Amino acid sequence: MDNTFHEKFHIRPVEEQDVDQFNELLSYVFQITESDIEESGYESKREMIKSKRPILELSKVFGWFNEDQLISQIAVYPCAVNIHGTLMKMGGVTGVGTYPEYAGHGLMKDLIKLALETMRADKQWISYLYPYNVPYYRRKGWEIMSDKLSFKIRDTQLPKTKEVPGIVERKDVDDPDVYTVYNQFSRDNHGALQRTDFHWEEYWRYENEDQRTAAIYYNETGHPTGVLFYWVAEEVFHVREMFYLNQEARNGLWNFITAHFSMVYWVKGEIYTNQPLSFYLDDSQIKETIEPYYMARIVDVTEFLKNFPFKAFNGAFHFVVSDPVAEWNNGIFGVSYQDGEIVITKEAIGKAVQLDIQTLTCLLMNYRRPAYLERVERLQTDKDTLTLLESIIPDMEAYFSDYF
Repeated sequence: MDNTFHEKFHIRPVEEQDVDQFNELLSYVFQITESDIEESGYESKREMIKSKRPILELSKVFGWFNEDQLISQIAVYPCAVNIHGTLMKMGGVTGVGTYPEYAGHGLMKDLIKLALETMRADKQWISYLYPYNVPYYRRKGWEIMSDKLSFKIRDTQLPKTKEVPGIVERKDVDDPDVYTVYNQFSRDNHGALQRTDFHWEEYWRYENEDQRTAAIYYNETGHPTGVLFYWVAEEVFHVREMFYLNQEARNGLWNFITAHFSMVYWVKGEIYTNQPLSFYLDDSQIKETIEPYYMARIVDVTEFLKNFPFKAFNGAFHFVVSDPVAEWNNGIFGVSYQDGEIVITKEAIGKAVQLDIQTLTCLLMNYRRPAYLERVERLQTDKDTLTLLESIIPDMEAYFSDYF
């Protein structure tokens, strides 16, 4: 960084009096178009940007200022997520942006470091973000943690109706039964966000009112066990999201979609985990597109490992981690299982597993398995330790369908 250039600025929290500048920079970052506004049901760009104001109120936001002008910013959005059945606080990074005339001088690097320090102090041991630039965030220690699968199938390819004992009812998206199902689903599924009322508001922020319908599956005892968010337009059935607690509910919701056979030509939708829909269909010749969705980053290796639900094991090993931003994550982290709990030390016990913070995140979020990461030379260890890692890291893919 040019120190002379840097000395002109100062870094501080973005506060209530800065809300207009926060919104202006946010508007620039997201490059909101008139079509975005129209599709989302907002009357104006100002109204849409104003709707993001609660993020400033709930989050910790930091910015670089040129005198009183906000020129670069980052927000840490408070969340909680399910990590293989263990609830952890998570720092959601959002609102990241720098005006182009101030880019290339390391301003964002300093903000990211400050954001990570703040998350660590707040005991947010992991961070998520939506990557507008995957290579950039990889260089800062984040790695892909989940995928989004988009699909398109013809009406003639819809699955055959399967007999189920329950029924589907159409309800409002804020029906209490929607929350009941999602709350249980998020406790059962690794990676999922634990949604508060504000998280639900954020979930629907960019969706038009006409695109908000819930179909809820009730089992034979009347308990809700599955939810489908959808809308129908121009002979297309759009699946916004489907979450369910068991296969019966999944079948019931697909029966509901299939019941629209005479009304639609296409069914389009998204699935927020790497589970191809084609395997579920009799006619599997459909179009599916898988793309990376969210990225994650371990904020504090020691604390994350202490809270990670490794399966019980004998012996010991140690991670040798490198981190390009958070220096407290550089070094040795011994891992052993003693008296029914994980013990983390700074000692080089057992064999070494050498990897960077990105790969460690990928490994423990189970985006890729240990054997694969070793094969593509993202981690280095011996054969026995690799086998141990395969056996003690839960094998469940992350599910994340939110956006912030």
